[in-house]
Amino acid sequence: MTGTPSRGGQGPLERRLGLPDAVVIGLGSMIGAGIFAALAPAARAAGSGLLLGLALAAVVAYCNATSSARLAARHPASGGTYVYGRERLGDFWGYLAGWAFVTGKTASCAAMALTVGSYVWPERAHLVAVAAVVALTAVNYAGIHKSAWLTRVIVGVVVAVLAAVVVTGLTSGAADPGQLYMAAGVTAGGVLQAAGLLFFAFAGYARIATLGEEVRDPARTIPRAIPIALGLTLVVYAAVAVSALAVLGGTGLTDAVAPLAAVVREAGHPGLAQVVRAGAAVAATGSLLALILGVSRTTLAMARDRHLPHVLAAVHPRFRVPHHAEVAVGAVVAVLAATADLRGAIGFSSFGVLVYYAVANAAAWTLGPEEGRPPRVVPALGLAGCLVLAFALPLSSVLSGAAVLAAGAVVYAVRRALA
Repeated sequence: MTGTPSRGGQGPLERRLGLPDAVVIGLGSMIGAGIFAALAPAARAAGSGLLLGLALAAVVAYCNATSSARLAARHPASGGTYVYGRERLGDFWGYLAGWAFVTGKTASCAAMALTVGSYVWPERAHLVAVAAVVALTAVNYAGIHKSAWLTRVIVGVVVAVLAAVVVTGLTSGAADPGQLYMAAGVTAGGVLQAAGLLFFAFAGYARIATLGEEVRDPARTIPRAIPIALGLTLVVYAAVAVSALAVLGGTGLTDAVAPLAAVVREAGHPGLAQVVRAGAAVAATGSLLALILGVSRTTLAMARDRHLPHVLAAVHPRFRVPHHAEVAVGAVVAVLAATADLRGAIGFSSFGVLVYYAVANAAAWTLGPEEGRPPRVVPALGLAGCLVLAFALPLSSVLSGAAVLAAGAVVYAVRRALA
């Protein structure tokens, strides 16, 4: 049912998404460029301990997903953990979660746009990146239903490409099961850092929660959609990681610039490498689409509470989308994509998103039994896991992420003092 817009173009968003759409949006957010880009840096950190890092990332992601699903069913409004933290822990914690999400994911949007550019036209990567941002912002502006349809197409293409990589790698003579075992030299710190980097690729289930105001029957749909999307993603990632390790080994995977293309070349199918490159570009496009969608919804929620300029809270009278927030996010991402080198964006984004989910788990701890509270071990393990993985990231990512969070806290304190 479509809400009636209030004065100034504000009002509720339209509930158009059912369970399949919500699952597809989550898959589009997770099964994206992360699996093409994160394997090599994670292998550099953990070596042959990559699969253990993937398992740790999945456990933390499961806890976060469970906490987020229960909170989203209780508070089905746009904004995700920004809303949950505010309602369950207090205004500051909601603000901090929203700030971490918006800043971290805005940088991640630019990184995904640059990934598209580097695969499509490396010599003009920045130009292609800006064009991708403009095009996908226009798609989101036209309505959430169109975004879900395009995401479904992208997910289908990317899953087909990844399936080709897995089958080609595991059925080739280059596959060596012995390379799946952990070799000497694997450290706990390296495995934790790999888990933190790989968490970047799992974090897309937040997009389902941030769309709580646009999902039909959110109390049933969101708790079902999040674990389904996460489980399917884990199966895909595990298969891809096993194939890459079996063919390239920990050392070969570490040195690969485009690891999945290297897998098919090593397996004796160099022609398939171009298909994999095209799949990576499509995957990055899908990630960028979903990221812009999620950041704009959290921006909407923060603008409604005047933590960001209130003009960003406007909802389009026809398309029922937060059009001012979407245009603003698209503009900022386009500027970053045109001017910045964001090779360190994965670590920076992971730090922000892990802080975001730490707040989500703390908020889930406060749920009562009558509110669908998960077993207490879930938010406790999720909170501890988020903090451990965040501070296990490369030092530059930790320092830059902490500095941005501190700046956000200062902005909040100044705003409160002047209110």
